[in-house]
Amino acid sequence: MPRFLVRFVKIVDTVNYRVGRMSMYLLFVLTGVLLYAIIAKAFWRPPLWTQEFAQFTLVAYFVLGGAYSLQLGANVRMDLLYGRWSLRRRAAVDAVTVFAMIGFLAVILWGGIESTLYALEIGEKSRSVWAPYLAPVKIVICIGVFLMILQSIAFLIRDIAMLRGERL
Repeated sequence: MPRFLVRFVKIVDTVNYRVGRMSMYLLFVLTGVLLYAIIAKAFWRPPLWTQEFAQFTLVAYFVLGGAYSLQLGANVRMDLLYGRWSLRRRAAVDAVTVFAMIGFLAVILWGGIESTLYALEIGEKSRSVWAPYLAPVKIVICIGVFLMILQSIAFLIRDIAMLRGERL
């Protein structure tokens, strides 16, 4: 494989690994917010922001950890036949089916970018009492989907290398 493709795969893997590992700590943020909400509700007036902030934190955890989850192979896969196949056959099937995943993620990214630009343009806010701006969470979603697309492309490069008899 050309050196720049090998480098691309290593960079994507490294970035997604680090972002995924960092996003794991968002569970502690989520736990802290929900714990604060429980304590506040028990002893004084419950804050207006905790439920929505917890939702935004969970979205960031889920979306930013998506590429890391793909990297670890923690995604759901129908393993009826796949587990019995050779590595080369798996690579051949994956090299074809990865285009469906990239296409799906590209459509989500396209819609996400349009929605983010709209949110930035008009200063879109949530319709809750707290009314936070929605652009930051939409930006996080676009970043997470973009990282998943990059990881999918890295998978495609690996599969092509496997079909050529090389290992990355």
